[in-house]
Amino acid sequence: MGIIWTIIIGFIAGVIAKLIMPGDNEPTGFILTTILGIVGAFVATYLGQALGWYRPGEGAGLVGAVVGAIIVLFVYGLVAGRSRRAI
Repeated sequence: MGIIWTIIIGFIAGVIAKLIMPGDNEPTGFILTTILGIVGAFVATYLGQALGWYRPGEGAGLVGAVVGAIIVLFVYGLVAGRSRRAI
């Protein structure tokens, strides 16, 4: 059940992160934004567990997932920006 909640929270976090951090190099599709939000939730969960903020098996909350999604969107913007400039 923990993975399902992480996916649901990541979905919501992806939408919130896109609203907080709009930009030209950011993904424009709803599905890609959602996937990056889910990845951000997983990043926040595992980073939080590694730092001792969450117990093993405990997922990141909405705020942590939004922060993780913003980090993933930022990294995506850097990578997508470089690939577009190289072409």
